[in-house]
Amino acid sequence: MSVIGIIGGSGLYKIEGMQVIKRVSVKTPFGDPSDKFTIGKLEGKDLIFLPRHGVGHRISPSEINYRANIFAMKKLGVERVISVTACGSLNEEMKPLDFVVVDQFVDHTNSGRKMSFFDSGIVSHIVFSHPVCSELCANIYAAGIVLNLNMHKGGTYINMEGPQFSTLAESKLYRAWGMDIIGMTNMAEARLCREAEICYSTLACVTDYDCWHPQHESVTLDMVMSNLNKNIENAKRVISLVIKDLPLERKCSCGQALKFAIVTERKLIPAKVKKDLNIIIGKYINGK
Repeated sequence: MSVIGIIGGSGLYKIEGMQVIKRVSVKTPFGDPSDKFTIGKLEGKDLIFLPRHGVGHRISPSEINYRANIFAMKKLGVERVISVTACGSLNEEMKPLDFVVVDQFVDHTNSGRKMSFFDSGIVSHIVFSHPVCSELCANIYAAGIVLNLNMHKGGTYINMEGPQFSTLAESKLYRAWGMDIIGMTNMAEARLCREAEICYSTLACVTDYDCWHPQHESVTLDMVMSNLNKNIENAKRVISLVIKDLPLERKCSCGQALKFAIVTERKLIPAKVKKDLNIIIGKYINGK
């Protein structure tokens, strides 16, 4: 049975209605994930939940071990990941308390975040022109419409470094670039999920207009958390409906993203790399 992973951002630290079976720590070749994983069931489906910033929100966006988080999801059998995240809006039509089902990302980080499993002894170039799973996104958008929420189908997410919010000049620049929303975390998750052949979709909760809007005050943490708390219950409703309606089997191409992407000669891949990445690359290199 397909296992669904939920990554909870600011404000989402547990899933109400989830039948919890156990909480587990997962070891990975890339270090420790953000926290323990909650394993259980929701709407009859196997579900795994991870708070991105750890319980109590103790890990900064720049310090999150994205590789460990996604590798652990893969190790636990996750095939689909829904990422719930707070974001600022750079598009007047995407109002605070709206939702955006992201379809594009732009990376604007600068701290050298680790965003690939393939950085030592093996090279892989995945196709990433469409960085999210269209089937999973369609299910999320449909759930929002059924629930009569203000849901936007598509939008470009620019991933800033943080943890500070934007300057006014930066906010205006991102708008000039055509960006729709801004956040600090989701690009790394999208890249790593594609490499791990996991479907990925972002459910972005708009909390503010960043700082560019002349009729709205600049973003503050109080504003973000107040609006996020208002939206988080709706986000949970969306998740519950999506999980209920998701087909058990995937029909997308996400599960074969690495099929033609590994370019290193198999005999030259170090044994340790083969072992560490076996759950990701094993079906393509074993016996070769």
